[in-house]
Amino acid sequence: MNYQIQEQENTPAYQQLYAQIRKDIATGVYQYGDRLPSKRVVAAEAGVSLITVEHAYELLLEEGYAEARERSGYFASYREDDLYAGEEVWERKEREGVSIPQPAYVNTGRDFPFLLYAKTVRRVLSDYGDRLFLKEENAGSPQLRHALVSYLARSRGIRVRPEQIVVGAGSEYLYSLVAQLFFAEGSIAIEDPSYEKISKVYTAEGLTVEKLPMGADGIRTEALQESTAKLLHVTPYDSYPSGITATAGKRAEYVHWALERKGFIIEDDFDSEFSFSARAKDTVFAMAPEGCVIYLNTFSHTIAPTVRVGYMILPEELLEIFSAKLGFYSCAVPLLEQYVLTELLNGGDFERHINRVRRRLRKGMTS
Repeated sequence: MNYQIQEQENTPAYQQLYAQIRKDIATGVYQYGDRLPSKRVVAAEAGVSLITVEHAYELLLEEGYAEARERSGYFASYREDDLYAGEEVWERKEREGVSIPQPAYVNTGRDFPFLLYAKTVRRVLSDYGDRLFLKEENAGSPQLRHALVSYLARSRGIRVRPEQIVVGAGSEYLYSLVAQLFFAEGSIAIEDPSYEKISKVYTAEGLTVEKLPMGADGIRTEALQESTAKLLHVTPYDSYPSGITATAGKRAEYVHWALERKGFIIEDDFDSEFSFSARAKDTVFAMAPEGCVIYLNTFSHTIAPTVRVGYMILPEELLEIFSAKLGFYSCAVPLLEQYVLTELLNGGDFERHINRVRRRLRKGMTS
C-alpha cells in the first residue's frame, strides 16, 4: 500500500484516493474477498483525514469495487469475470429457453436516486438563481453540450465538438428533426420489429418507411441490400422489442451500406449504457469516422421516463445544412433541467448511477 495525495492537482483528495484503491482492486493487488485496509490505516498512510477516506470508500461501494461488512470493515468485491460474465450468462439463458425480460417504459429499478436528483435541483436553483430565466442557445445550453462532450469521450469513445450536439425534448422530437432534415430523401429504412413510435413519427413527417426484417445479429443482409432507401434508422444495442444486439460485423456492414449509397445512419442508442459488461458497447458513430452517422440518445431511460431530454450528434458535414433548415427551432427543454443534467454529468453522479445499475443487473443474471 502506497497511497499519496498530490496537493497540486485539481482533483479532490478523496477522488485521488478512490482512484488509487480502485486501481489496486482492479489489478488484483486486492483479490475478490480480500479485506481492505482500515480507514485509520489509509488515513495515516496518505496523510489525510478519516472523512476523506470515508468519502473514498463510499465511492468504491457505489461503484461495486468494495462491500462493507458490519463490524468487519471493507472487502474487495470486484472480479475480472464481472466484465463479461453477464453477457455469457445472458446468452446461455437464451439458449436454455429462459424468458428474457423486455425493456419496459415504467420504473424498472433503474431510475436515478430521487433524493440525489432533488439535492442537485436545489443546488442548481441556489447557484444559478434568476439566470435560469434567461434564454439559451437554440441547440441547448453550452454548459450541457460541453458536459456531454466530456462524458461521451470518456465513456463511449465518441469525440465531437459541442457545436455538433443538439439537445431536444426526448427521442420523438429528435426523430422529427431527422425527418425534416432528410424530407427530400422520401424514404427511410427501419428495423422490423422496432419501437412503434419510430415508424409513426417518420410517417407523420411525410417519409415512406421501409421495414427490414431482423436476423439473429441485426438486419438481414439481403433485406439491407434490397432496400432502396438512403437513410437507415437502427438500434444496435438491445433493439426493442426483439432484444437483438447487432454484432460488430453487422455494425460495420451498416457503415459500409451507408458509405456505398452516400447515405446516413441514424443510430438510436437509447439502452446501451445498461449493457451487462463493465463498459458500454461500441457505437456505430465511433466506428464510422467518415461522418455518415447521426447519433441519438436520451436521459429518459437512464434517469427516469419523466426526464424528457435527449440529444443528437450531427456529423460535421451536416452542421451548415441543419442550421439553415432547422436552426430556428428553440430548445424545448427547460434550462433548469439542462443545468441539473450538467451537474450530474460533471460531478460523476450520472456515471456512478450507471455503474450501480450495471452491477445490479450482472448480479441478477448470475444469481
